[in-house]
Amino acid sequence: MSAEPRINDRIRVPEVRLVGPSGEQVGIVPLAKALELAQEYDLDLVEVAANARPPVCKLMDYGKFKYESAMKAREARKNQAHTVIKEMKLRPKIDPHDYDTKKGHVVRFLKQGDKVKITIMFRGREQSRPELGYRLLQRLAEDVQDLGFIESNPKQDGRNMIMVLGPHKKKTEAMAEAREAQAARKAEAAGVAVESRRDRAADEAAADEAPAEEPAEA
Repeated sequence: MSAEPRINDRIRVPEVRLVGPSGEQVGIVPLAKALELAQEYDLDLVEVAANARPPVCKLMDYGKFKYESAMKAREARKNQAHTVIKEMKLRPKIDPHDYDTKKGHVVRFLKQGDKVKITIMFRGREQSRPELGYRLLQRLAEDVQDLGFIESNPKQDGRNMIMVLGPHKKKTEAMAEAREAQAARKAEAAGVAVESRRDRAADEAAADEAPAEEPAEA
C-alpha cells in the first residue's frame, strides 16, 4: 500500500471534513464542493486523515508540500547523531612526546562527541606489570576529565588492558558547535577580504589625489 495520501480525484468518499489553506476549519462539505474550492484556490485537495469519519482533507500545494517534507527529512538525516567509538592504542612505557600526541587525538575525539576506547598493549615481561597500564589509563582520564569521563573502568583483556571514555558533550551539541565555528570562520574571512579591498581602494584613491612632482630645473 502506498504511503502517499490520496489527492484530488483519487479521493473516493461522499463528503470530507475540510481544512482551508491557512489551517482554518471549513467544516464538513460534499467532496464535489471541496474539489471546487481547490480549483478556485488553484490548490490540491489532500486527504490528511483517511481513518477519520468523515476523512479530513486540506487545501494545499501538494508539490510544494512534498518538496519541503523531503528537505526536512534530508536535514534531519544530516543532523542525526550516530554513536561512534574511536580507538587509541598505547604502550605501557610510552614516551612523553608520543603520549602528548595520543592525548591530543583523544581530546579531539571527545570534543567531537565520540566515545574513545583506550587500549594498553602489553608485550613480553610487561604483562607481569599490569599496574603500569592502569596508572597510564588513570593519568589519561585525569588529563581529559574536562571533556570526558570513564564510562568503562580499566579491565584486563588477554594481553591488553581496556578503558572506555565517554564525552560530556552530546554528539548533536558537538556537531552544532562545529557548524557555528565554521560559519564564524567564513564570516571572519569574508570580513577580512572586504576590509582588504577597502584598504586597496583607499590607497589607490590617495595615489590618484597626490600632486604630481614638478620636474627639477636644469
